[in-house]
Amino acid sequence: MKNIVILISGGGSNMAAIVKTAQREAWADKLGARVAAVISNRASAAGLVFAREQGIATEVLDHKAFASREAFDAALAQLVDRFDAPEQPALVVLAGFMRILTPGFVERYAGRLLNIHPSLLPAFPGLHTQQQAINAGCKVAGATVHQVTAELDHGPILAQAVVPVLPGDTADTLAARVLTQEHIIYPRAIAELLQK
Repeated sequence: MKNIVILISGGGSNMAAIVKTAQREAWADKLGARVAAVISNRASAAGLVFAREQGIATEVLDHKAFASREAFDAALAQLVDRFDAPEQPALVVLAGFMRILTPGFVERYAGRLLNIHPSLLPAFPGLHTQQQAINAGCKVAGATVHQVTAELDHGPILAQAVVPVLPGDTADTLAARVLTQEHIIYPRAIAELLQK
């Protein structure tokens, strides 16, 4: 069984979409994969409640308890590795995990570390992507699932979804429209990767 470890910092709506899709599409039977754990850097992350309700192992690792980003990432890797097997390396999925990971962490999970970003990469990496798209006069915006590399919001693109930027859109209304597409493309991209 291939384990999927999901990292969150907040509400975990993308994590929930992945879990629901895995259940609905019987990933355990059809793909030999399951969401094995949800790890958050915030004890208050609402997504932890959903994960526990689904019987998924949860862990909290407060980044503020560590003197450096490297120390936090080393402890995080130890948690992730509890769900790793030599023959079946875990897939590590960032779903609203609001931490920039160190190059060492990224290298450790190279090829199996995924992220979703709320823009059509390579456009608008970083934060406030919807406002950037509105300010630039874009006619479309969207989301990108990609493999994580040491460069922020870069790496091989696995899936993208496009939504229109409507007259009168605010960053919030555009973000809500993009999020509905994230919930579709992220589970699909994970399933496609597991099938390879």
